Amino acid sequence: MGRDRRNIRIELDRKRSALIDFCVKQRLNLQHFKILGEIELMAGIWSFSGRYRILHFTWFAFFLTFVVWFNFAPFATLVKTEMGLSEAQMRTLAICNVALTIPARIIVGMVLDRFGPRITYSCLLIYAALPCLAFATAQNFTQLVYSRLALSIVGCGFVIGIRMVAEWFNSKEIGLAEGIYGGWGNFGSSGAAFTLPTIAAATAFMVGGQLNWRLAIALTGIVTAMYGVVYFFNVSDTPPGKVYQRPPSSAGMEVTSKRDFWFMLAMNVPLVAALGLIAWRLTKVKLLNDATFGIICVLLVGLYLFQAYNAYKANQPLMTGRKVYEATDRYRFSQVANLNLAYVACFGSELAVVSMLPSFFERGYGLAAGVAGAVAVPMPL
Repeated sequence: MGRDRRNIRIELDRKRSALIDFCVKQRLNLQHFKILGEIELMAGIWSFSGRYRILHFTWFAFFLTFVVWFNFAPFATLVKTEMGLSEAQMRTLAICNVALTIPARIIVGMVLDRFGPRITYSCLLIYAALPCLAFATAQNFTQLVYSRLALSIVGCGFVIGIRMVAEWFNSKEIGLAEGIYGGWGNFGSSGAAFTLPTIAAATAFMVGGQLNWRLAIALTGIVTAMYGVVYFFNVSDTPPGKVYQRPPSSAGMEVTSKRDFWFMLAMNVPLVAALGLIAWRLTKVKLLNDATFGIICVLLVGLYLFQAYNAYKANQPLMTGRKVYEATDRYRFSQVANLNLAYVACFGSELAVVSMLPSFFERGYGLAAGVAGAVAVPMPL
């Protein structure tokens, strides 16, 4: 098989060279032939060497973070019954599952800029074991909430892998490479829905014949932490000879006009508002009292002011007139905002559906947990 792959690559290189020569002779625009890079990528995708090795290690890291992130969904009905939870408490747990992902993606992005994807991803994978074990051993609703909040941080793993893949693949291949990373990694939610009920059923003898959801969830954290160590020792931030580019400041995002600076500050308001809404939700289930909620609101205002200060610090030369961007170096922050809203619409809707689909099939159609999880598998595809 290895010899066949080499022969395929040799033939592709020969055809690529012939086509480039033809383009040069005919004075054609080589940009029209970026598809060649994608063909080359597909030819080597089954390889486990060089950049393809990094791609495979990284998409599987993303896969495991999604297994961990969605390890509660297949057992929602079972946990509700065993712990005697109300519908309001179940909705609160669903919200907590994504709550800290919002600020964590920003913080992890800053850490990523400074330390690189290898260290950042490895630390996140190892960290995943702690909230998983806490959730698996929880004895009441309060412990479930706090462990789920801590576990929601694992959902920011996607950000890290995007940077890692971008370092290893050029502009002709980055689209397909990121698609493979995101597509195969995103399948982790289906992996959790399909495999975890099976593991829980296979180990039911350990808990008197009931589905062993606690062990299944704990195992996701343990396996992910072990893979974090493997990942650390088997990848590097950049290809040999390439220097990892760190921004001058990781305090905030740089914009290219004063108008965009104020626009960026306005776009930070929904972030703080969402966290405030989650805190308000916790007051409705008596987990927080009014005084604590007030303190949290004050802290959130402080968080916003801290973000604004860091943003100003990163853009101080622009705001004070000491720096003016050339027209070719400018970008419109509205592009970032539009991508943000598109991501909310696409991934936000998927997140909502995937989080409740197994329990919907289980409760709505009377399916067993394992069958309900299997039926929910195609959704992320």
